[in-house]
Amino acid sequence: MQVSEGIGSASHAAPLALTIGVFDGIHRGHQHVLATVVARARQLGLDAAALTFEPHPAQIVRPEHAPLLLTTLDERIPLLAAQGLDLLVIEPFTAALSRLRAAAFMERVCDALPLRELWIGWDFVLGHDREGTPAVLRQLGARLGFSVHIIERLATDGPRLSSTAARHALLEGDIDTATTILGRPYHLAGRVVSGDRRGSTIGVPTANLALPAGRLVPANGVYVCRAQVAGAWRPAVTNIGVRPTFDGLRRTVEAHLLEFDGDLYDQPLTLQILARLRAEQRFASVAELVAQIRRDVVAAQAWFAAHP
Repeated sequence: MQVSEGIGSASHAAPLALTIGVFDGIHRGHQHVLATVVARARQLGLDAAALTFEPHPAQIVRPEHAPLLLTTLDERIPLLAAQGLDLLVIEPFTAALSRLRAAAFMERVCDALPLRELWIGWDFVLGHDREGTPAVLRQLGARLGFSVHIIERLATDGPRLSSTAARHALLEGDIDTATTILGRPYHLAGRVVSGDRRGSTIGVPTANLALPAGRLVPANGVYVCRAQVAGAWRPAVTNIGVRPTFDGLRRTVEAHLLEFDGDLYDQPLTLQILARLRAEQRFASVAELVAQIRRDVVAAQAWFAAHP
């Protein structure tokens, strides 16, 4: 997949079928849109393209209400590539861009790219004051030389397939629903940083994960996870929270790898969150906490045995 940073620097000779969106999380609804565009492009002999924005537009337009992110841009790129796209354009979202009218934006796109078909979700709007409705985009397409096609919402008997619904589920600790929406386990990726080493002192060493700012972290609790270290996946139990038994104040993500003995400091670590075992709780003593952690490990091992 070719990646272009900014519409102005995009250069692509082959005619395109294009979709536009933030695509935070690349959930099943996004996957449906992208698969439709790729299939249509292959049918017509076009290349399939997506145009996304960085940062999230809400961080510029209404930063006080900007959502926590399900994916960073670095994580979105390989997820988008896996959908079969030929071209990804990453447009910097600025205050000036937020004031751009739909016509001016689409003229900019068509000046840079050989757009033939624009494919949009059923609730898509574009441009200043959300004026770029499907009807307006069709008028622009008639003038600029592209057709507009609407992709209806993917029918499902389960939860609504949206980034907002995925965020809500994760913030409630509802991992099953979040996994259903995303079509894969939610993951957290960062670098292992030094903590207060309490885990080692009680015989349960943990890797303290530093995360990018603005990244959504699920509800406090204890989770079954898979941890990727140096390309290998290992079972893990992860605590998210403030460690109330130790009167902690700072929220942390600490993973205990079940089949690992080594130093992870300053290494990249990815956690796939598979299931929630329990809520975070305060224990009367460290001994009670350690006993519960042992039970959590047994419960995680049982989970993996039931989900080979």
